[in-house]
Amino acid sequence: MNSLRHRYAVLPALAVLITVAGCSSTDDEASAAVPSPDAKVTKLCKNLDKALPAKVDGESRDDPEPASALTAGWGGEAIILRCGVERPPKMVDPEVAEGRDPDAVPGGVNGVDWLMEKRGEDTYRFTTARREAYVEVTVTDGRDSTGVLIDLAAPVKKAIPVGIAS
Repeated sequence: MNSLRHRYAVLPALAVLITVAGCSSTDDEASAAVPSPDAKVTKLCKNLDKALPAKVDGESRDDPEPASALTAGWGGEAIILRCGVERPPKMVDPEVAEGRDPDAVPGGVNGVDWLMEKRGEDTYRFTTARREAYVEVTVTDGRDSTGVLIDLAAPVKKAIPVGIAS
């Protein structure tokens, strides 16, 4: 009789374990650290979030976790945008400005200036320059990032005024 009671006590615990395992998140979900800018930049970033397109470079919007108006994504981890990030150190590096850093290059696309940084074999990070908030876009999987920057230029110009981020 004791062993019968023990078996029935294990069943609820096993059911809970199976349920938890079935509800756990997968590794396919994108994640992004949410920036913590001041109130002025947060407002600009929320305006950008409202202006962002449903598709970027053919990828559908698929925001990363945790959900935030300061982050957006398209195609899982393929394209991740974070608004209100800190100025990247390379942005003020004289070697970058003089074109002597092979892993960081300034440039512009459709009226938005970007700093491009190579972050790995198939990963690039772009950060807006000369805007009142820094917007960072990470592009992975070796895709041509030109389409990404073209698709994001209009919303950035609309929501983030030209100026110097503090």
